[in-house]
Amino acid sequence: MAGNPLINNMTKPAGDPRFGQFGAGGTTTANPYGQQAQSPYGTYQQGSYTQQAPYGYENQQVSAGQLNDMYNAGTAGPVDTNRITINDIIMKTGLNLGLVVVGAVLAWYMPVPMFVGFIGGLVLGFVNALKKKVSPALVMTYSVMEGLLVGGISRMFEASYPGIVVQAVLATVIVFATILALYSSGKVRATPKLTRFFMIATISYAVFCLVNLVASFFFDFNARGVEVMGIPLGLIIGLFAVLLATYSLLLDFTHASDAIKMGAPERESWRIAFGLIVSLVWLYIEILRVLYYVRSMADD
Repeated sequence: MAGNPLINNMTKPAGDPRFGQFGAGGTTTANPYGQQAQSPYGTYQQGSYTQQAPYGYENQQVSAGQLNDMYNAGTAGPVDTNRITINDIIMKTGLNLGLVVVGAVLAWYMPVPMFVGFIGGLVLGFVNALKKKVSPALVMTYSVMEGLLVGGISRMFEASYPGIVVQAVLATVIVFATILALYSSGKVRATPKLTRFFMIATISYAVFCLVNLVASFFFDFNARGVEVMGIPLGLIIGLFAVLLATYSLLLDFTHASDAIKMGAPERESWRIAFGLIVSLVWLYIEILRVLYYVRSMADD
């Protein structure tokens, strides 16, 4: 027990002048005339009381004003480091999701802005992805554009198969929650090899979508309508795209975790929120397409 520093600090040795007769083993000291005595708080002599400096300041010259400030000052508060936290990411992502919903509601009742959302989202997506210093205004504007696109597409699919939008929303929430839970538990992690494959596959998918869009616009040909062993090619590609969007979410979670560990600036929470919106919108649209093919096959 004598070697424990905690116990040693709690039980001061005998004769410690800071504790006097009230300390562990302390003694009362007096001058030859018995007119001076030690107390835990200062020295009493001939009817006057002189306050003693706090612990750690015994050997320093401390004025009366400074001493009063030492005793009356509050405890030190947390240091504002302006670093990113999980709350920052949640708040920014929630805000941008709300803007997506607002844009989607507008496009649901006014289908024309869907094209504005497509062009605006495409342009702002590249700008936000390539911009070195993230711009909150551009991120929020992008979210509104994506909402216009999502609302217009959802309205078209809902007109063909009522209830499909609710199914797609629920499926998106389930996938998001599942990946988040698996990542939080450490059971799923992004790896360099998978990330390289993801980049190659995403670029290839983007090229396919561009070629298919041009072919359907100028030649009235949609490659997604081609069947492979009786299964629409669009369904196969859609399922593959859902996997890509899911892995994109995993990369977003990894980015968020690394940013917090490295103490990135709070402003980076906007970039992470932007990435999550991109992945969630992508995942939702691909799930919507997959459900469309499944329900169309069920009707045949």
